[in-house]
Amino acid sequence: MYRIIKKEALNPTVSKMVIEAPLVARKAQAGQFIILRVDDRGERIPLTIADYDREAGTVTIIYQIVGATTMRLDQLQEGDQLADFVGPLGRPTEVEGKKRVAVVGGGVGCAIALPVAKALHAAGAIVDTVAGFRSRDLVILEQEFRAVSAEYRLMTDDGSAGEKGLVTDALRTLLEQNSYDEVIAIGPLVMMKFVCLLTKEYGVKTIVSMNPIMIDGTGMCGGCRLTVGGETKFACVDGPDFDGHLVDFDQAIERGRIYHAYEQERCNLLKKEVRE
Repeated sequence: MYRIIKKEALNPTVSKMVIEAPLVARKAQAGQFIILRVDDRGERIPLTIADYDREAGTVTIIYQIVGATTMRLDQLQEGDQLADFVGPLGRPTEVEGKKRVAVVGGGVGCAIALPVAKALHAAGAIVDTVAGFRSRDLVILEQEFRAVSAEYRLMTDDGSAGEKGLVTDALRTLLEQNSYDEVIAIGPLVMMKFVCLLTKEYGVKTIVSMNPIMIDGTGMCGGCRLTVGGETKFACVDGPDFDGHLVDFDQAIERGRIYHAYEQERCNLLKKEVRE
């Protein structure tokens, strides 16, 4: 069993947990993920490793409360235990040998972007960060990003924090001002799609972190398949990082909606159980 050492609400819909998982912490790297189950009857869900402490033997996860399983996860408190916590899975983000990188995070995707930005900074790269949220009350990890970024651009849809606009607005300005070895975009599929369309104009290599429907996380089920450069890839073993200019985002967006109605039904049932 995996004990919850610390739990913290980052905003009304996003929480952070520090989990006691020494074997996972020992080998974890930026960009990798875990798969957990809340209890022995729960579904398996993938969550990116937000941080890790090898000495303490802990792994940090950050999750958005959007479905039945994350609702159940958020009902747990410090001292409670998870049934399963498997990892690290996937390929680590490549951070060595880069001089300057722009990291773009959208919403809860910033939780995935932060360890990547930290790893790049530790490897000697200059990191410029663009973080996008709908409004001020949803902003997370601002100080953590500022600590590892040469320039930090905060964007909100309504202008209630930082600058009003989209992440692509700030990114375009940065692309005009600087020369980047790479842009790394992590967030909603639509956001990553338009970041890639923009960087393609400038001829800048762009990496995206894909988080499709996933079941076993070892390449066996094929549930996390994507089309990349006309070929079928599995996010769990070939990724989660891919060349964004080769990803078929329209297909990925369509596949991501398959279980939306079912998930909504499960959420409604869980809310009913809680009320009763």
